[in-house]
Amino acid sequence: MSDVRPKKHLGQHFLKDLSIAERIANGLTGHGNYRSVLEVGPGTGVLTQFLLKGEHNTWVIDIDKESIAYLHEHFPELQQHIIDGDFLKYNFLDHTGEPLAIIGNFPYNISSQIFFRILEMRNQVPEVVCMIQKEVADRIAEPPGSRTYGILSVLLQAYYDIEYLFTVKPGVFNPPPKVNSGVIRLKRNQTEHLNCDEDLFKRVVKAGFQMRRKTLRNALKAINLPAELANDPILDLRAEALSVNQFVDLTNKITACRQNE
Repeated sequence: MSDVRPKKHLGQHFLKDLSIAERIANGLTGHGNYRSVLEVGPGTGVLTQFLLKGEHNTWVIDIDKESIAYLHEHFPELQQHIIDGDFLKYNFLDHTGEPLAIIGNFPYNISSQIFFRILEMRNQVPEVVCMIQKEVADRIAEPPGSRTYGILSVLLQAYYDIEYLFTVKPGVFNPPPKVNSGVIRLKRNQTEHLNCDEDLFKRVVKAGFQMRRKTLRNALKAINLPAELANDPILDLRAEALSVNQFVDLTNKITACRQNE
């Protein structure tokens, strides 16, 4: 097989620029002392070739059969490390049993799902370097108070320190996307568990941003706020104004009130 066709239903935009691929690969810092790197959606291996020059064990996973065949043909050194599967469903803890960094040009249409999967694997994933739609990259990296700050921003920033690295123009892809791309780096922080009910925390964050133009007093009606909290000044704010720690504090207030009911 000499070529791999980009598939619209898979959200594929193959990177052509080798210098950008090298910059993405060099974005890995080794934070967390992992020994393995997993590339999500390697396509034709433009990024893979630079990962193989590093000191880490390189794994790749792709759901595209053409890509899998191409990688077997052109990267013989990867033979035992090519996974034909769906990243969103694959159990890497059972497969490798060790920490691994995640890297890749994530398909735009499932990038949020990839991040939610990374959150599920967060204690196995000390570092992530990825290229995604710039709008999403901005949202994830933004601090509280920004209009683009949202659900993913809070949930990822709870467990990772996030840096926006650089912007990539559409012309370096085949086919070119209609928007710019952004490369970000996530480094696992020291938070093993949030100091609150983590399931309730997620519900509070999601409810708050699903009605982000409303104050939290109105946005959180869906989760049945305790009456005792009705006059708390934090509820006069919108979700975008709250830091991770403020969401944790609000979650604890809700928990405490419910226990007193």
